[in-house]
Amino acid sequence: MKTTTVSYQQEKVFSGAIRAFHWLRALAIVLLVATGFYISWPYLVGADSTDVLVQGWIRVAHLICGFALCAITAVRAYLFFFSKSDIERRSFKDVMRLSSWIAQIKSYLWMGHLKKAGVYGPLQFMTYFVISLLAAFMCVTGLVLYANVYHEGLGGALWSSASWLTEAMGGLAMVRILHHYVTWCFVVFLIIHIYMAVWFGIRFRHNAVDAIVSGYDYRPQQPHP
Repeated sequence: MKTTTVSYQQEKVFSGAIRAFHWLRALAIVLLVATGFYISWPYLVGADSTDVLVQGWIRVAHLICGFALCAITAVRAYLFFFSKSDIERRSFKDVMRLSSWIAQIKSYLWMGHLKKAGVYGPLQFMTYFVISLLAAFMCVTGLVLYANVYHEGLGGALWSSASWLTEAMGGLAMVRILHHYVTWCFVVFLIIHIYMAVWFGIRFRHNAVDAIVSGYDYRPQQPHP
């Protein structure tokens, strides 16, 4: 009875900067979602409490994480376009190929495997692209809300632009509503993202969660007896 052995080749995928900012962004988003919901519905937790300092500290945490997300979003955009490693940029080639879209959908249906030009398949790339745009939108609307509350320092410097954006978006109430609605997009994305990362590792035995932790992927080679 013959047995086959599958060997794996180690490949560097993500740089230390990409990994660090990935986890910092994830932490910032989780904290922003949690603190944002508390700011929206403060009486859901401790309904009998009259300690107004809780709301104040939650707002401080939300502001700190919000400014962190602004910085991280800008740095990640820079790394995507100007990083020495082009493994993320190469993924755009698959977006332009209909065959890659079909191959990725078939792979999700257990009907084959996608050979990617970069680190992401076309569906993954477009999903991350949309999430990056939503993150930028949250940064902008967050700064608009900040400038409408804090009128000195940075808030004062942003006031002219923030007032124009507030009017363009239909008023301050609409800015708050949109900021709140897009938060739910991140909640849904986090759930699906974690599930698919684990599923992808089980399905293909590589390019899973460990790649964004260690930076290395382990691709299976052709089996040999």
